[in-house]
Amino acid sequence: MKTPLGILLPESQADKSNIEKYLTKDSYVITVGDRTTEKMMGFDLVPSLQIIDGQEKREKREPPKLSNATELTVDNPAAEITPQSVAMIKKAFTLQGPVRIFVNGEEDLLVLPACIHAPENAVVLYGQPNQGLVIVRITPEIRNKVQRLLDLME
Repeated sequence: MKTPLGILLPESQADKSNIEKYLTKDSYVITVGDRTTEKMMGFDLVPSLQIIDGQEKREKREPPKLSNATELTVDNPAAEITPQSVAMIKKAFTLQGPVRIFVNGEEDLLVLPACIHAPENAVVLYGQPNQGLVIVRITPEIRNKVQRLLDLME
């Protein structure tokens, strides 16, 4: 995950107008990470699916505020992707948004199953530590690339 899966917007350029260039009116926006989710909500761009763990750079933090969302919880240890997490992500895509999955453990690697199971019009956003915001438009090529990464991890 050291190499971004999509476009890396440096922190200094990760503002609303630059992010909106990668979104369409019907984009299904997915955020992975507390800070990324909070940033998008601060721009009044409420993600359809938010995957958070109440931490930033391994430090506890207050989760971003959200009302009227369906909230789900799953256990996912650091450096793992559990079958339960994958099932929860799949379930989230069947629910009316916004949906928030709160992860007990760590959400970082859940970017991968989110990319594989996301709807066709999805855009996944996540933070690249100390670099900026990664924006991934879901395409068949991205799904294949991510699947190859997952295969290497097994």
